[in-house]
Amino acid sequence: MKAHASQARQPAGRKVTVFGAGSWGTALALLLASNGHRVTLWARRPEVAAHIRRTRHNPTYLPNIELPCSVYVTADLEEAATGREVWVIATPAQAVRSLAEQLRCWAHPELIVVSVAKGLEIATRKTTTQVLGEVLSEVPREHIGVLYGPSHAEEVAAGMPTTVVASAPSCAVAEQIQALFMAPTFRVYVNPDLIGVEIAGSVKNVLALAAGMSDGVGFGDNAKAALITRGLAEMQRLGVRMGADPATFAGLAGIGDLVVTCMSRHSRNRYLGEQIGRGRTLEEVQQEMQMVAEGVPTTAAVYQLAQELDVEMPITEAVYQILFAGKKPHDAVRDLMTREAKYEDWLPYSAADTARPNGQVAPETTPSR
Repeated sequence: MKAHASQARQPAGRKVTVFGAGSWGTALALLLASNGHRVTLWARRPEVAAHIRRTRHNPTYLPNIELPCSVYVTADLEEAATGREVWVIATPAQAVRSLAEQLRCWAHPELIVVSVAKGLEIATRKTTTQVLGEVLSEVPREHIGVLYGPSHAEEVAAGMPTTVVASAPSCAVAEQIQALFMAPTFRVYVNPDLIGVEIAGSVKNVLALAAGMSDGVGFGDNAKAALITRGLAEMQRLGVRMGADPATFAGLAGIGDLVVTCMSRHSRNRYLGEQIGRGRTLEEVQQEMQMVAEGVPTTAAVYQLAQELDVEMPITEAVYQILFAGKKPHDAVRDLMTREAKYEDWLPYSAADTARPNGQVAPETTPSR
């Protein structure tokens, strides 16, 4: 394949390590190397690292993509972490804390940490940057950001046009992340709403499971459109309750990533949901999948978070009941369709209190619709 062309304004030759040699980590290592950075790709298993070094191909993820010799591959954590300017965390979300604890001794105040893992930690309901900030105390909190958006690894590695967002507590750091990854086929916008970007990127995987279940049971485009639209509403409600900007959910990290994950053949979450919709069990599907479907653990975390914050998320609850309580997809759809009649409200009334027909006014105490 042809490498991504570098841009003149890129900060040349930054020392970057991508932790996680899955499909996304491999694709980003290729992109960063094409941008002229000195890239190390860390693989958890020594045999995988040795195979990639020898063949320049990842045996399990993106096997048809050739990594340039400029990407150094190792399974030695100290070698990968030491002396780097940027760490890119591309492990599954549930592994972020464990990896960060192992990396802690090599962290330093000048380091920039970029999470590309999408999901919430089950035990704490924290986002990946919150976990990283908690563990990597040597790294200033404003130096820990994300790169999120509609970006299937297969298409990024093939050089297909892709657009995402960079976010961090400091806009200056978000702009550094933007410059690091920006390429002619990979456009990066800055969004300063870190919590909104992370919530959107996490909840969309739950909704992709729902979209796949809809496909699996044989429902049509009407049902898929309803799931995406009403799913976006509950994603936004949760985000706003946590302090996010409502506009974030109309952007790349919100509706952009939601649509691509719910619709694409590349989406592992949509695929898993489809198999469950066809009558298979969660355990059966997970055993045969080589890649992690982040939506499964994230469903548990988002469901618990919604309960704690008293945010109504009926689609998320339905997915939770199907995955973890044995509810049948058809029964879940029936319950969703027969809920009490409501107005099409997107935000909690505390954020958008409006008058109703016939003089009715939504009560301020109602948390969401």
